[in-house]
Amino acid sequence: MSDTTATNSGEPKESEPMKKAQPKRKPAAKKAAAKKGAKKRAPAKGKASKTSGGAMSDAAMKAKTGRTWSQWFTLLDKAGAAKMTHAAIAKLVATRHKIPGWWAQAVTVGYERARGMRKVNETLAGFRTGVSRTVDAGMDAAFDAWDNAKTRAAFLKEKIDFSTRNPGKNLRFTWKVGRVEVRFVVKGPKKTQVTVDHTGLKSEKDVGKFKAQWTEAMDKLGTKLRGRLKKA
Repeated sequence: MSDTTATNSGEPKESEPMKKAQPKRKPAAKKAAAKKGAKKRAPAKGKASKTSGGAMSDAAMKAKTGRTWSQWFTLLDKAGAAKMTHAAIAKLVATRHKIPGWWAQAVTVGYERARGMRKVNETLAGFRTGVSRTVDAGMDAAFDAWDNAKTRAAFLKEKIDFSTRNPGKNLRFTWKVGRVEVRFVVKGPKKTQVTVDHTGLKSEKDVGKFKAQWTEAMDKLGTKLRGRLKKA
């Protein structure tokens, strides 16, 4: 016998089963957008925060100095560092807050960049730039490519007079503007990292100009050493 109830007219009407309340769900499109937004807002692991004065992450800065970038900036702002010289800020960080020399400099430079007191690539000795490549050659071959004028001519035409020459380690010389150091580090049996560090530049324009020059030279060096490796 079916379960019935009486209507207002007196006629029986079959009762409807009770429906369970369903929880509200976000439309698929909104849910996907919310998920995408959350991913976008999450800071990339290992990268510096937007308040950072450099490429060093907040995590690394806090691990070595006990404070994040934003905490350092607040602290130095209160101390009036925005009106201080570089040396005065570095001394404040090192002496009052007991931060070792290299890290005191890192905090100081980061603060100066964040507050517009120093531009990116600017140091106390001027601007700097650099290029690094890992080439397909052992240490001796990579060093000789720079040290020997004949092999160097394949990627750098200018004449060089070295002021420092440490085989298997580095070379130093004066350039048209500033000074250059070329460093060599073994990365494997037939792999060597070659880094060009150019300091003492006069402007951001110099940074762009010489970075392009060293990038081209290092790419040619890599091509030359790969060709020599294939012949061997």
